[in-house]
Amino acid sequence: MTYFNLSRQLKNNDIPLVSLVYGEETFFIQRIKDLFIKQVQTDPANIMTYDLTETPIQDVLADAMTYPFFEGKKLIFAINPVFLQAKAKKLPFEHQLSVLEEYLQAPPNYSIVVFILHSDKIDSRKKITKLLKQKATIALCETVKPHEAEKWVIKIAEDLHVTIEEEALYLLDPDLLTNLQLLESEINKLALYVGKGGVITKDIVGEMVSHTPTSSALRLVDAVMTADLYKAIAIYHDLMKQKEEQIPLIGLLAYQFRMILRVKLLKQKGYTQGQIQKSLGVHPYVVKVAHDRERQFSIKRLKYIINQLAETDAILKQGRMDKNIAFELLLHHLVTYDAK
Repeated sequence: MTYFNLSRQLKNNDIPLVSLVYGEETFFIQRIKDLFIKQVQTDPANIMTYDLTETPIQDVLADAMTYPFFEGKKLIFAINPVFLQAKAKKLPFEHQLSVLEEYLQAPPNYSIVVFILHSDKIDSRKKITKLLKQKATIALCETVKPHEAEKWVIKIAEDLHVTIEEEALYLLDPDLLTNLQLLESEINKLALYVGKGGVITKDIVGEMVSHTPTSSALRLVDAVMTADLYKAIAIYHDLMKQKEEQIPLIGLLAYQFRMILRVKLLKQKGYTQGQIQKSLGVHPYVVKVAHDRERQFSIKRLKYIINQLAETDAILKQGRMDKNIAFELLLHHLVTYDAK
């Protein structure tokens, strides 16, 4: 069972008495935990968390078999069930797994027990693991693959009852897209700004999202692409307020434009997006961003831009011009190229 399956099951109020949630995607694990708390709807005093590297399983199950003192069912989270792994951590006590085996045969209906393991490795050969697979609900929370990143942006936006434009996706930093917790935080901020049923546009992302140097470099690329000198200068000034340096910024811009050129050349050879990603060995989202921009630039213009960046880099490193003047002149040359 996947995160999605268990999530759907819980939302349908089908709550298993015993579950194992494991994997390396902490965002999904936390969401499942929150869903259990929301759907069980019990008195907070009935919710307990045990660390199985500190408490024996027999003590946890003794609690589970004790009828709740407060209204509602007991909800017990038992984290770090190391006895499910091939190389179990040595502990100062012994987990009496026979107690767990007995419990799994007839769990009481007034207690919900959720085992949580922050690892994608469990030993399927072990007797207790086999029994859990037979008697409990098991969900694997896998880390999001790079090619699934966009889908998750859209899914999080849908959950918050807003939509996000495709162009707005391209302004999100690739590093942000692989950290679902940070991503949800940023999308939540945007959702609050546009309101329920609102649309998150490219401009809103540009204004509201916390910008890293990489995402700001992409915004500069877009300003050059649309020949918007005013916007390019404004982005540059924002970066200077954040204490960014011109030379590293030129490096980031050079990387973006070189990537666009490489993607364009491979595309002309008939490569698909997937083949380009394999050939270049970079994050799939980096390829997609470059792939969607390359049609706006000719090869001649891309080579001109890369040469201008190299020349400005040399000027700055040799101290031949004031850094701010040199960078603003660079932006002017890049943006006004088509007028030549």
